[in-house]
Amino acid sequence: MTRRRIRHAFYAAPALALIALFVYYPIVENVRLSLFKFSVFRPGMRYVGLENYRQALQDPVFWHALLNNVFYAVTSVVFQVGAALVLAAVLEELIGRRLRGVLRAVYFIPAAVSMTVAGLLFQFLYQPDAGLVNGALAAVGLDGLQHDWLGDAATSIWGVINMSQWQSFGYTTMLLTVAIQRIPRELYEAATVDGAGRIRTFFNVTVPMVREMTTLLIILTVSGAFLVFNEVMVMTGGGPANSSQVLGTWLYASAFTGDDMGYAAAIGTVIFLITFAAGALQLLHSRRKAVAA
Repeated sequence: MTRRRIRHAFYAAPALALIALFVYYPIVENVRLSLFKFSVFRPGMRYVGLENYRQALQDPVFWHALLNNVFYAVTSVVFQVGAALVLAAVLEELIGRRLRGVLRAVYFIPAAVSMTVAGLLFQFLYQPDAGLVNGALAAVGLDGLQHDWLGDAATSIWGVINMSQWQSFGYTTMLLTVAIQRIPRELYEAATVDGAGRIRTFFNVTVPMVREMTTLLIILTVSGAFLVFNEVMVMTGGGPANSSQVLGTWLYASAFTGDDMGYAAAIGTVIFLITFAAGALQLLHSRRKAVAA
């Protein structure tokens, strides 16, 4: 090993040590704890092997929470990546320069709002009697569509998902706008000379050229969807009747309400495996596309 490589390794060692201590060690320790049954109020730990994972497989609330996370991830990818990319392209290509800056600020403002504040705001909007949503429906003569949005098991999780899209949509739009600005203008000029319309140019130039950013956003969006916690706790607490539980809130309830710490650790391991697999598959798919191109 050359002196230069030794020097580089010396500089990187503190950062690697911190990552190992605060990232990888907790992951390994959580996996170890998931193999035990224990309580914070009683001493001792009982080794049970994979019993906590079998408990998860037989737990209907766990599967419902996982399904809610899947709904959350799919909706977030469609709106926070797909729709945001369309909006970013519109802002860059069709909107005037002055109006473009104003619209960027308008779309980004929700991202600056605290998650707790946003959750409380949408709680007021969804109020069945005095909420703005039901009030707007009544104002346009759609009284039959009025609903207790967060109090109904069929709509509670969707109320939370809608709030999340509202808050994060502008942030991802701004990131994609920056990616579009880095695309060489010559490519758009060449597409125009070849007779390509705006839609064809979008799919043949814009989408391929922002692949790296969209890959990163998909990974972050899917991971965030399976790590979601604050939104659900603030707006519904997982209710009614566990209908809006996600894996994060069910982990919390199992650990601090049910005092089943081993089962909570097993749920945490499942969350890690899902997010790791989703990120790895997306990176692999993106690299294969890049090689094929």
